[in-house]
Amino acid sequence: MASQDRLNTHLTAIKTVASHAANPTSLVRAENLSVSYGGNKVVHDVSFELGRGKSLALIGESGSGKSTIARAVLRLLPSGGHASGKVVFDGQDVLSLSERQFRPLRGRAIGFVPQDPGNSLNPVRTIGAQAMEAAALTDEPNASIRKELILETFAQVGLDNPQRVYDSYPHQLSGGMLQRVLIGLAVLPRPALLVADEPTSALDVTIQKRILDLLTRLQHDLDISLLLITHDLAIAAERADQLVVLKDGSVQEAGKTASVFSSPTSAYARKLHADVPALNPNRYAKLRDPGFRLLDGKTAKAPKIEVNSITKTFEVDGKVLTAVDDVSFAVPAGTTHALVGESGSGKTTTIRLLLGLDEPDTGSISVAGDDLAGRSQKDLRAVWRHLQLVYQNPFTSLDPTWTVERLVREPLDRFKIGTAAERTQQVREALTNVGLADHLLSRKPGALSGGQRQRVAIARSLVLKPDVIVLDEPTSALDVSVQADIVEVLLSLQAKLGLTYVFVSHDLALVRQLAHTVSVMQRGRIVEHGTVGDIFDNPSHAYTATLLESIPSGLSGDTSEAAHRRVSRAERKEAFA
Repeated sequence: MASQDRLNTHLTAIKTVASHAANPTSLVRAENLSVSYGGNKVVHDVSFELGRGKSLALIGESGSGKSTIARAVLRLLPSGGHASGKVVFDGQDVLSLSERQFRPLRGRAIGFVPQDPGNSLNPVRTIGAQAMEAAALTDEPNASIRKELILETFAQVGLDNPQRVYDSYPHQLSGGMLQRVLIGLAVLPRPALLVADEPTSALDVTIQKRILDLLTRLQHDLDISLLLITHDLAIAAERADQLVVLKDGSVQEAGKTASVFSSPTSAYARKLHADVPALNPNRYAKLRDPGFRLLDGKTAKAPKIEVNSITKTFEVDGKVLTAVDDVSFAVPAGTTHALVGESGSGKTTTIRLLLGLDEPDTGSISVAGDDLAGRSQKDLRAVWRHLQLVYQNPFTSLDPTWTVERLVREPLDRFKIGTAAERTQQVREALTNVGLADHLLSRKPGALSGGQRQRVAIARSLVLKPDVIVLDEPTSALDVSVQADIVEVLLSLQAKLGLTYVFVSHDLALVRQLAHTVSVMQRGRIVEHGTVGDIFDNPSHAYTATLLESIPSGLSGDTSEAAHRRVSRAERKEAFA
């Protein structure tokens, strides 16, 4: 018997708590669901209905109540949380059940895929040991059959070597593999409902597409209902039959995906639509125009950054790994150059070489005409004053014990720039440039939103008045609406101050909005280079086309980047060979 057939035979024999007799069409129905912590109500009278084998997406920014609703359905609210109203699952109001009565449903009838696989698996236990706990929910008494079910499920979710995955520890697997493991464990008992809470937010765009394709396929193959939690309207529109748009714990709009996506009636839903990069590639065209004029200028100027044939190798387990292989690019002053590619493509190593944190084995790098090769630490400090970095995650790049004023002021103190009064003035000026008010000076990072933290990180890089800023995935940890605000800040500052950016990202839709030129990296090499218009409208390499194909594009299934259709399926396979 084929592996998947044998798996489906086993799963069909599993007894689920849900009887399917109570209602042949509706599986989950929320009626006036509210959630409070103490006297603070965070979810207000939310109602929705999810049919059997159907999908529904809860969308909205951080703090909108999406995950709180999911945890109310799963009866996993933190201590102090109280849910009222009704959540009817297969004819039973789960909110009225005791924990003992509800426990048989959790995992067996209602599966859960959490957002962060790194924090959801025990790092000191093998995947197999943890998978056995999920397999126990199938009520299969034979341990060898339970292991067989696990391995077959891992194969079904696209893990190429199930036994190796079974024997591995979490740190030995990539983020995409770990997310597939979590999905496999969630569907192993064949639940009637699968709750997926931002299941792809931390993944590369191509891996994101594979995971979402997997969820869609499993939903159809196993007749599972899917409750998808996401902040991305384009993803929700592609993957869900119905949408519920939330803001501050209240429903702003709800209905069939086609109507909500194509003709949103609420101002908030329209804003979410406008903030999705894939749906609005030319949103910042006016702000980017000065950079494009510099590219088209007749008077040739020396590039601000020149990277010439750099190579960097590392020795890993006795083998030589080429992380960067003969990479070259130039960035004119006042423009943005993007490095794009999946994890492991060499982007991060390239910017470490650019920042002087590592030295290339061969090749050269110059910034404003100054060669970085062979410089002492003291000489590099002088370069770093004019070459600053904005890190990927504002949650970890800012000292949580320092105030905003101290965080932004520190570079001035270290370089001993100006008097105390002048430093104070420069801090206020930097905050004003990123749209933050003076009353935030005394706050610590924990008292700021994610968007405010990233603005502080940008202000910190601006306070030295640098010529060049390297942006390492500066918005990947942010909601699309906050991301849109940060992009507008960056482009406004570039137009105002003539800054030069090197932007590192795996998100091509965002690159289309922000950059002027782009280099596509794969396995340490640049496979394609040019202006964003040339690369996005006429990709010449199969790998670029595959990246473009992975951009969520909403209901239409089509974007201005549809040029990928000109590349054959065989060519795309060859790109990954």
